[in-house]
Amino acid sequence: MAGPGTINEQCCAETREKTTRRQTTKSTTGVAQTPLGPIEYAVVGDGIPVLVIHGSPGGIDAAELMARFLPKKQFRAILASRPGYLRTPLGDRLTIDQQADLVAALLDELGIERAAVYTWSGGGPAGYRLAVKHPDKVMSLVAFAAVSQAYHDTNLTAVTRLMLTTSAGRWLMRVLAAHQPKQYIAGALSSEGDLTREQLAEQVAAVFADDTKRQFILDLGPTAEQGKDRRSGYNNDLEQFGRIESLELERITVPTLIVQGTVDSDLPPEQSYFAAETIPGAELLKLEEGTHLALYTNADSDAAQQRVIKFMSAHAS
Repeated sequence: MAGPGTINEQCCAETREKTTRRQTTKSTTGVAQTPLGPIEYAVVGDGIPVLVIHGSPGGIDAAELMARFLPKKQFRAILASRPGYLRTPLGDRLTIDQQADLVAALLDELGIERAAVYTWSGGGPAGYRLAVKHPDKVMSLVAFAAVSQAYHDTNLTAVTRLMLTTSAGRWLMRVLAAHQPKQYIAGALSSEGDLTREQLAEQVAAVFADDTKRQFILDLGPTAEQGKDRRSGYNNDLEQFGRIESLELERITVPTLIVQGTVDSDLPPEQSYFAAETIPGAELLKLEEGTHLALYTNADSDAAQQRVIKFMSAHAS
C-alpha cells in the first residue's frame, strides 16, 4: 500500500539492508517494554524530539530513511517499528487506536513529554489518532501523503506481490538494483506517480544525478519487503485501513502541515486534501508533479524539506 511498497522499489541488496540497520542503531536503540507491550525503537540525534511513524510496509529502518533529512544537531528522531514489523510483535494490538496508544506509551517510557510527529503514508492513521487522543504529547504534526480515510490497496498486481513476498523475486530485484540502478529508479518513480514520459525521464535523470536522492530510492527497497518479519504488520494495516469510518480529524488541535505530491498514484491526493480541509488551521504543501516519494525525490524536495524543518522548529515548545 501506501508507503514504499511497489515492485520496482524492492530490489536493494541484503547487504544494503544490513547497512541501513547499522545506521539506525548508531544511537540509543532497543526494544522498550511499555505497559502496552514491547516496541522496537531507536533515538538518533539531539534537540527537538520528533516521533517518526513509518508507512506500510516498513519498520524502524524505513523510519530512519524518513528522518535522514532532519539535522541531527537540531532534532532528536524517535524511530519505531509499528506492531507486526521487525521486532515489534503484532500480538493483539490490531487497531489504529492501539498503535497510537503504543507510540504514546513509548514516549512515556523514554521520558519524552512532548514531541513533533512526522508520519508518512500508512503511518498516517496512527499519527492522526495520536494527535486526537494524546494532544498533550504532540507539539506539531507533519503528514506526508498520509492515509486519512478508508483505503483499499489496488496498486499491487499478483505479479508484484509475488516479487515482494518470495526469495526468488527479491533476488531478481537485487540484481536489477545492483546492475541497472537507473532503470530501477525509473521503475520506482513510474510506479509511484502518474507521470508523462517526459516528466518521468526528467525526474529519473535528476534523481540519478543527485547522490542523496539516488541513495534514498536505493535504500528504500529492503524496508518495503513483505518477508515474514513484516508481513503480519502489512496485512493488518490493510485490514484496518479498509475499516476506517472516521479518524476524527476535526478534533485535531495541534499545528498541522500536510504535504502531498499532485500525481501520487499510490495514495490518492484527495486523502491529503481531505485532511487539510478537515483539520482546523492545517497548512497544505502541494508538490507539483510529485509522486508518492515527492518529499525526497522531487525537483523542489530540498525546499519542501526545509519547510518541514522550519514548521517543526517554529512549533517546538
